[in-house]
Amino acid sequence: MARDYVDEDISRALTLHSDYYTNPELFEKIKASFSNHWHFAVHSSEFDNVNIIPLERMGDIINDEVILTKDENYACISNVCTHRAMLLVEEKCKKSRIQCPYHGRTFDLQGQFKNMPKFENVKNFPTHKDNLKKFKLMNWKNLLFANKSEQNFDEFIEFLDDRIGWMNIEKFKYDSSKDRTYSVKANWALYVDNYLEGFHIPFVHGDLNNIIENDSYKTELFSNGVLQIGFAKPGELCFNLPKESIDYGKNIAAYYFWLYPNMMFNFYPWGLSVNIVVPLNSDKSKIIYRGYIGNKDLIFEGAGGDLDKVEEEDQQIVEGVQRGVTSESYERGRYSPEKETGVHHFHRILLKNLD
Repeated sequence: MARDYVDEDISRALTLHSDYYTNPELFEKIKASFSNHWHFAVHSSEFDNVNIIPLERMGDIINDEVILTKDENYACISNVCTHRAMLLVEEKCKKSRIQCPYHGRTFDLQGQFKNMPKFENVKNFPTHKDNLKKFKLMNWKNLLFANKSEQNFDEFIEFLDDRIGWMNIEKFKYDSSKDRTYSVKANWALYVDNYLEGFHIPFVHGDLNNIIENDSYKTELFSNGVLQIGFAKPGELCFNLPKESIDYGKNIAAYYFWLYPNMMFNFYPWGLSVNIVVPLNSDKSKIIYRGYIGNKDLIFEGAGGDLDKVEEEDQQIVEGVQRGVTSESYERGRYSPEKETGVHHFHRILLKNLD
């Protein structure tokens, strides 16, 4: 079977070839394709005390340095000065304009050029090229997403909107105490693989396994992602679902959404935890956590009560697997049709995006 093929029939399919986790050229090809997709930026509550937010991670994800701004409207603009390419903003701040720290060129909060010292005698200046480049920005329930391609946003967000549109995400509040950044010695796709199956929970996450009903753990596939649903064991914390939810009457402890390529949206009764997987090289990734609170009284309860412990356990696993996939004795394995449909779906989406 060819290295670059995963059979659509999971019962016959072989997993991704180990080259997809180890080969630097393949890594760069895959990473380049990230620019074709929407990427999570911030929740609007992150602007409560600032109006300029640099998104450093975008340099690694879409090969563009980006900042978000807010005046009358939100904007997603380049963080690179149009004079000599100096980075404009290094930290969150509240300012009425953007000024380059190198030579003083200024821009308004929509990226329009305003002023440049000592350029009085420059001919044909300024032009539109002296403005900062703008990127697409869309708002869904106060979650902001950025894009530099033509991907349709309505199609991108449709499944989440249908499934959890009832949730008051607009009212969630950013909680900086939940900020985390982890360095993981593993390929980004191994981290996604691990996330996309509950198969490992009884073996890796003992405390979580005491809360979630593993036998009823459910995986649903959609065009650009995967939903996993963790059901609470009797007496454990679960969502109080409204009648308009298609899951009304079920004891759901957590909704785990993955959106291609590298975003995880984990909804718990207390709110939302976002995981962003940043590809650094073929065997190293950065994992960024952000937390948005809906009910602060439930933060330490239920399936989302101790995310640090779960993350530590997952990191140990994916780093061990990274060492394994580099072994000459391993090329690829098989899928469990019962437990690994999400991983299979991810692998087929990945290959499709490289066509």
